[in-house]
Amino acid sequence: MPSNAALRVQKHRLALRDAGLRPIQIWVPDTQAPGFFEECRRQSALVAAADRADNELMSFLDDSLADLDEA
Repeated sequence: MPSNAALRVQKHRLALRDAGLRPIQIWVPDTQAPGFFEECRRQSALVAAADRADNELMSFLDDSLADLDEA
């Protein structure tokens, strides 16, 4: 006989399926892997440098913010 916890999990999963959802499995980066944070910093620095160099992007963002302020 399943435990109370197993029954709760089963009930929860059935409710999700009844709501039109389905379970999926995805692979995500291992945040504990050696070098993970260094790689995050490296990629973040590249993105930040590209953003700073893109004057059109900054203009677009400023215009978008102004549009939000007017709304």
